[in-house]
Amino acid sequence: MSFTIPRTQKAAVVSTAGAKIEIKTDHPVKTQAELAPGECLVKLECTGVCHTDLHAALGDWPVAANTPLIGGHEGVGIIVAIGNNTSHCPVKLGDRVGIKWLADSCLNCEHCRKGREQNCPEAKLSGFTVDGTFAQYVVSYVNHVTPIPEGFDSNAAASILCAGVTTYRAIKYSNTAAGDWIVLPGAGGGLGHLAVQYARTRGLRVIAIDTGAAKKKLCLSLGAEAWIDFKESKDIVKEIKAHTGGEGAHAAVVTATSGAGYQQAVSYLRAGGTLMAVGLPGTATFDSSIFFTVFKSINIHGSYVGNRQDAVEALDIAARGDVKCHFELKELGDLASTYEGMQNGTVAGRVVLNMKD
Repeated sequence: MSFTIPRTQKAAVVSTAGAKIEIKTDHPVKTQAELAPGECLVKLECTGVCHTDLHAALGDWPVAANTPLIGGHEGVGIIVAIGNNTSHCPVKLGDRVGIKWLADSCLNCEHCRKGREQNCPEAKLSGFTVDGTFAQYVVSYVNHVTPIPEGFDSNAAASILCAGVTTYRAIKYSNTAAGDWIVLPGAGGGLGHLAVQYARTRGLRVIAIDTGAAKKKLCLSLGAEAWIDFKESKDIVKEIKAHTGGEGAHAAVVTATSGAGYQQAVSYLRAGGTLMAVGLPGTATFDSSIFFTVFKSINIHGSYVGNRQDAVEALDIAARGDVKCHFELKELGDLASTYEGMQNGTVAGRVVLNMKD
């Protein structure tokens, strides 16, 4: 099997942090001979758009992205080339694979050995430290691309590679059991609406927090048992305790991209409850009562994307139809307006970009 690889491609490039997106049609494509051992070239079919991509473009995180940069880290496509001298290669030409936030890791350090590949000191991050999926072709790494289950639509799979994996892992480690209550601030967003569904697959009872009629309709349709509009509620803590028999929720997975989503969590969790910190609101700080965190035996757990096994599990659940990403399909040229919608909080569900010719 062989593929014809063009010398140039269409790509969305950010020249410096905060600069406008430029759609270039003459961006170079690596040839097979230029690929290093362990690298592969993927011709993309589609890519999801994540809040992380927006932060990378704006440069408003404490950790800066490399620029100039092609963002994106939820890509699905076909492997069209593999670097020479790649040994023990787990993929082959023609395989349909997914490209995640974690593009590569050493696989040998303590973090990698313990299943925290995302914390590897040598980690390469798609669309942040290495070019990502807002291009027709992307260089990735054979040990970290994720096979897409046969029959699973590429557009539907795209956002599972980050939003799905991230929320799946957070719920997996939230110390909950079937029948427990879980609060999901930001439930109507890209991560949140998937969190609602992954929580339901584990038998959890979901309290969704967000704002707006569209997000309310989405969350309730996906199985949330209760809805709280944070702009309308006079006392979120009181409402959550009312829904949970007065004790509070067993867990909260905060996917919101503002610090406000974290502030009240300790107050509305019951004794022994777990706060899973997922959303990354730039420079915001987490201000909560130390006394009641200790007094109530609250667990606070930072959960950062997921490892290769988490990705396989999250995709498998979605491929079987138990989790469905609600997305709007757009073109690469719509990326700037998509970012604007994210900043305004008007994007319900997810946006996926068509990357086919």
